[in-house]
Amino acid sequence: MALLRCFLLLCGVADVTRSLTITSPDHMIEKAKGETAYLPCKFTQGPEDQGPLDIEWLLSPADNQKVDQVIILYSGDKIYDDYYPDLKGRVHFTSSDLKSGDASINVTNLQLSDIGTYQCKVKKAPGVGNKKIQLKVLVKPSGTRCYVDGSEEIGNDFKLKCEPKEGSLPLQYEWQKLSNSQKLPTALMSEMTSSVITVKNATTELSGTYKCTVSNRVGSDQCQLRLDVVPPSNRAGTIAGAIIGTLLALMLICVIIFCCHKKRREEKYEKEVHHDIREDVPPPKSRTSTARSYIGSNHSSLGSMSPSNMEGYSKTQYNQVPSEDFERAPQSPTLPPAKVAAPNLSRMGAVPVMIPAQSKDGSIV
Repeated sequence: MALLRCFLLLCGVADVTRSLTITSPDHMIEKAKGETAYLPCKFTQGPEDQGPLDIEWLLSPADNQKVDQVIILYSGDKIYDDYYPDLKGRVHFTSSDLKSGDASINVTNLQLSDIGTYQCKVKKAPGVGNKKIQLKVLVKPSGTRCYVDGSEEIGNDFKLKCEPKEGSLPLQYEWQKLSNSQKLPTALMSEMTSSVITVKNATTELSGTYKCTVSNRVGSDQCQLRLDVVPPSNRAGTIAGAIIGTLLALMLICVIIFCCHKKRREEKYEKEVHHDIREDVPPPKSRTSTARSYIGSNHSSLGSMSPSNMEGYSKTQYNQVPSEDFERAPQSPTLPPAKVAAPNLSRMGAVPVMIPAQSKDGSIV
């Protein structure tokens, strides 16, 4: 061995056994979404590695169309971790003293976009080393739902289904009967590792509580269902009830339509009658006719009074007539006073008054 080292030194070849070496092996890591992935990268230095220490982590995304991205860098005793926006704040060195030989990193809160090949490069001149780690991010099964597809009646065919909302493939299924027996019936044993169990010609022995467990390489989830196989229901009664219910609903709709139509006809009739009444109403009397009737009534009253008090009555009565109505009264031509015979005056209620006779010289006779 010593002779080999001397030969290599004489030939000018560096001592590879003493140069910088990364001891962490290349391997693949599988982690669940949301978890933290530890990517190891430990190295040893040789006595001739006297240059500054530089550490660089690169990501080759699963999409081959994207170029390699620097995600974190150590150079000049400083750490730079804001190169890659998708991992900003989620990638960190695990060691506080990188010169001790540990360049490992943690990637937190894993996402599906973090899938790819990570490469660790360590350089301390003249030594250089690098290792690759493949990271796969899987999704745990979650939101699993168990249900019966079909009618749970004796003699019927139906299916028991187990469906997770999400989960990375491949998925494994396992059914188990929790009540009456810890195993599924013999007729269903062949489907205990399937997401769907097909039941044919069901019997009451199948009734019970069933559990389905779905899992993959990073986690598992469970769901349960209650199966009750019952005698067939009275389908004739169900059909008859459905028909009667439909007829009642149709009758109710017809009644509603009839009532609405009747109400509209009544409203239309009321509008027409109201319109006819408004056309038959005579126009209101004018103030002129009112004043004329008022004056006429006073004239008739004057005709029944004696000449002695007619002067006073005329002054008071004509003053009571509204000036506005009186002024608007039409001007009728003045007619000469009619001569009324004494018998007619008596019948009209006039009071006879005796007027003394006078002589030509003015003395009373």
